[in-house]
Amino acid sequence: MNSKKLSKRLEAVASFIDQDSRLADIGSDHAYLPCHLVLNKQINFAIAGEVVAGPLASAKKEIARWELADQVQARLGDGLAVIQPEDQVDTITICGMGGALIVDILERGLADGKLQNQPKLILQPNLASDQVRSWLVEHDYKIVAEDIIQEKGKIYEVIVAQAGHHEPALSESDLLFGPYTYQANPQVFKEKWQAELAHHQKIIDQIQYGANQEGLDHFGHQLNLIQERLNEIEEAD
Repeated sequence: MNSKKLSKRLEAVASFIDQDSRLADIGSDHAYLPCHLVLNKQINFAIAGEVVAGPLASAKKEIARWELADQVQARLGDGLAVIQPEDQVDTITICGMGGALIVDILERGLADGKLQNQPKLILQPNLASDQVRSWLVEHDYKIVAEDIIQEKGKIYEVIVAQAGHHEPALSESDLLFGPYTYQANPQVFKEKWQAELAHHQKIIDQIQYGANQEGLDHFGHQLNLIQERLNEIEEAD
């Protein structure tokens, strides 16, 4: 029995989940990911966490469809609050959210002791991925792998991190672009940052009319970082 085929972005996440992991999928999107993993015998326990009743009902419906109630538990709760010590969760996925929200979920989870057993984190921010990387480094997580994929005109990044690694902070460039995203998919990486270059230039042009010097400095600095990175890639090619 096979579940509905995963989207390309969730396939990328699934590829980083170890065999027989105990998973908490936060913001589970119909529980597609945990159901798929159980049906394909990659894992045999998962929590599908939702903070709103409507999405929780959708997750329960998907779980019931595949008769997986013994292996996939849909739970209502805010962020990592759905995880209990007896679950022995060793892998957490948080996908399809902004970087600031992912950081907030991790920060509150850390304060509540939900990261005490140092689970593997597989994160898919849809913006502000640099904020996620900064939080990981500040809290002694090592980024061990990344991916960048394009699906239906949108680009998604995946960040995989393991706890307990004391190493030097990432450079400003690595925080912004990711230490491994270019190697994962050079073409999509270039497409993303060429688009970001144009977007930053447009913002700078608009700011100049409003004379917001602080905003101009911020976006101007990021524009320079992006241009430098793209120039490095072009020279290497």
